[in-house]
Amino acid sequence: MSPRPTGVPGTSPTLLPTAAEIAELRRVAERVANEAAAHLRTLPAPRESGAVTTKSTPTDVVTASDREIEDLLRTRLAELRPGEPVFGEEAAGDAAAARWVVDPIDGTVNYLYGLPWFAVSVAAVVDGVSVAGAVVEPASGRVWSAAAGQGATCDGEPLRVTDETDLSLALLGCGFAYDATRRGRQAAMIGRLLPQVRDLRRNGSAALELCGVAAGRADAFVEHGLGWWDWAAAALIAAEAGARVVAVSGRAGEHAGELGGEITVVATPGVADALVEALSEAGAAEV
Repeated sequence: MSPRPTGVPGTSPTLLPTAAEIAELRRVAERVANEAAAHLRTLPAPRESGAVTTKSTPTDVVTASDREIEDLLRTRLAELRPGEPVFGEEAAGDAAAARWVVDPIDGTVNYLYGLPWFAVSVAAVVDGVSVAGAVVEPASGRVWSAAAGQGATCDGEPLRVTDETDLSLALLGCGFAYDATRRGRQAAMIGRLLPQVRDLRRNGSAALELCGVAAGRADAFVEHGLGWWDWAAAALIAAEAGARVVAVSGRAGEHAGELGGEITVVATPGVADALVEALSEAGAAEV
């Protein structure tokens, strides 16, 4: 059996891994993400050590822990899967050749402030398509994972999205960009969308928000400007739990003309079409 990777838009792999190979990639993703999360728990709090710098804007922070954890992920993947290129948030790499996509700390601002909503994310990809992945929460120890065609779990328990069909009763997760101008446009869009949904939630980690959709803790998630590392594992987890991955940032999706190419939209199938229409009317393509 050689299942086709599902849920994450992108070029289909030219050589599909077998089911057994995909299951092994999932085990590797879980193992290295767990090891990285365990190591992260031993590191000093960044506000105590002062090991904090910024990237794109003064609010876009990176800590010494981000770099140390990414180094660890790359080292362990090189040991367990020698010769397979890694693409990551901090040290980048060749995206076209990547077999692994890693985010050492998704939710760095939460981590900086001592909030528990941050995660280590590891995805195995083939021709740019996620085939296995794991998201581990260091604070709680939860392990979210999925393999293409083999379902998604949290701590071994199967995940399933909600069966909500009414957008007005849907709980929506969202995130905002670091750039102040774009953040203002996002806020305006969300303001137009908010009266059309049950309510809004934001925890500051896109990976955990997407896992939340997979677990039925929210009915949908939307954010502009995410990096590949943000969604590579978590969007697959959501898709394998039954979510519809409408679009992921940086990939031309089925609604790119209506919503733009920088948006990520994942939703339970029953509200996906209505959410796309509402986002389009709210000006998503201009954000």
